[in-house]
Amino acid sequence: MRGETPKGGTAGRSRHELEALADPAYRDFQAKLVPTVDPARILGVRTPALRDYARRLARERPEEARAFLAALPHETYDENNLHGALIGRMAKTPAEAFELLDAFLPHVDNWATCDLIRVPAFRRDLPAALERIRGWVAAEPEYTVRFGVVQLMTLFLDDAFEPEHLALVAGINRPEYYVNMARAWYFSFALIKQPAATLPLFERRPTALDPWTRNKALQKARESRRITPERKAYLQSLKV
Repeated sequence: MRGETPKGGTAGRSRHELEALADPAYRDFQAKLVPTVDPARILGVRTPALRDYARRLARERPEEARAFLAALPHETYDENNLHGALIGRMAKTPAEAFELLDAFLPHVDNWATCDLIRVPAFRRDLPAALERIRGWVAAEPEYTVRFGVVQLMTLFLDDAFEPEHLALVAGINRPEYYVNMARAWYFSFALIKQPAATLPLFERRPTALDPWTRNKALQKARESRRITPERKAYLQSLKV
């Protein structure tokens, strides 16, 4: 990761290094997975290689990493993915993460970039993270809402779970496929990890969830190996 910085400064150097990591065959495959992204904007960097590059950039060239994070918007899908991966690496406190995310989330235009963002610093102040999640799920941009749901699923379905979190996701009323798929994903894990609190939401009549999200959540939960055949049969009976 040494050498002369290409024309275009730090952002140009990172773009050049991402292009060197790209796999054209994977680019074509990735384009099918993220149909909301223009294929011409996809370089084709595989996620493990991208995460490794982000790790090395944050550790070996932190000033360049910070300059890259300030260089919004980016031209390519892969640069956006690098940006998302760097947020988790560079943010040492929740406050730093919130500032970086406020700048970046409006530029996220697909589910994959949204879902790869992981922020270890959030665990240092879960109440602050929850308060920000409440704002994200009520926001206007589609992938900001999805990001809030995914973070709630990641951080608050184990020891930090509270039943009121279910209502937070159930109350999202949006038409977008990728928002509702995230809601279904959340509820499927809630059925697995917190069944006592979650099952009544599905047993209640009339249902508190729209039929598509409800049925997709039940389907995804039934696909898990962590629940018994008997429980899977019961979940199937709850389908509407």
